[in-house]
Amino acid sequence: MRSSRTTLVAAAAVSVALIGVSACGGSGSGSGSSSASGTYTFWDPYPQFGASDAWAKLVSACGKQAGVTLKRTAMDTTDLNNKALLAGQQGNLPDVMMVDNPIVSTLVQAGILNKTGDVGLDTSNLQKNIVGAGVIDNAAYGVPIGANTLALYYNADILTKAGIDPSAIKDWASLTAALEKAKAAGFKGISFGAIGTEEGSFQFLPWFWGAGGDLTELDSSQGVKALTLWKDWVDRGLAPKDVLNNTQTTAWQEFDTGQYAFGENGTWMLANAKKASFKYGIINIPGVNGGSAPVPTGGEFVTVPVQKGDARYPVDKKIVECLTSNANYYTTDTTLSYIAPVAAVQDKQVASDPDLKPWVTALNSARGRTSNGLGTKYPVISEQMWTAVQSALSGGKSPQDALAAAQQAVKNHQS
Repeated sequence: MRSSRTTLVAAAAVSVALIGVSACGGSGSGSGSSSASGTYTFWDPYPQFGASDAWAKLVSACGKQAGVTLKRTAMDTTDLNNKALLAGQQGNLPDVMMVDNPIVSTLVQAGILNKTGDVGLDTSNLQKNIVGAGVIDNAAYGVPIGANTLALYYNADILTKAGIDPSAIKDWASLTAALEKAKAAGFKGISFGAIGTEEGSFQFLPWFWGAGGDLTELDSSQGVKALTLWKDWVDRGLAPKDVLNNTQTTAWQEFDTGQYAFGENGTWMLANAKKASFKYGIINIPGVNGGSAPVPTGGEFVTVPVQKGDARYPVDKKIVECLTSNANYYTTDTTLSYIAPVAAVQDKQVASDPDLKPWVTALNSARGRTSNGLGTKYPVISEQMWTAVQSALSGGKSPQDALAAAQQAVKNHQS
């Protein structure tokens, strides 16, 4: 999720040849001309990419492919979300807009987004659980640009010295035993981010879901089991107390010191891992009794906002299809450390970089945070979840009491 959406890390330059749009179309919307000409507008949450970067060049190329000039405006995710809601009220939405997947349901509720089917976009060939983050009442409202998620990085040098076999880590018990062995050998156990923001919830979800928890019942025995696991690690010194303040970036910085056996982090840190001073490996986050725990999907959706008329939608469709063509999925997602939502492109990514294989596996069991009908209820649930994590890890409340208070707060908000 890079931040919550999982903010994009600065990407390596991509070959312009790869972002050529020979095999795709283009599209856009907004306050330009009313047909396939003139200027169309495009918003994205990637302000770190300037006009000379590969992403901006791709956006421009997709506009040209559609026969229009595509004017790009980039802004921070939160600013984009707020500006979209305001623009919806004022009737000046952009033609095409990329938004963080958890905000899709909010924008749909506000009447801002078109169903993909209504503008002729087809998502049937995309991985269903990745598309699911943008599905409300069985209708898709955007096309994912790709997805990222969480796994466990490990320091192979430490594991060798501590006599830990990463392939033997299959469940929570074997993972905890590995942390104990690392500590006994003079190293630190695991670093993760439990900060009181969406990042904290994002990091906790694999454990919550891996215990069998359900977001509609935060204080279930399964949820308590997950929070108890984290608290036990902190209390026993298997995880540092500063996880309470750790973002995913600071959690990575801890792991990057070379002192930790494991670090929970995302696909977007793979480029940093390749530059680490130690050998590393990646395993999927285990479920309580084995198997890969369900992990949350991060990433953005390309959407077509509602316009006053439908004259611009055919060009919008072309722009979205261009940005999400298989050729551009491969280029864009590999550069941004995203996994493509198409199996054939995933295979190509893994063939090019075998280190991506665990991420593809993780995404096979991933879930959208707003999926299963949660929609706009998710932000409230998430805030109470991270509040409970903070309360329990700081010693303010027991895991049971912290989650009971969280569930009650959600109920009060919904009543």
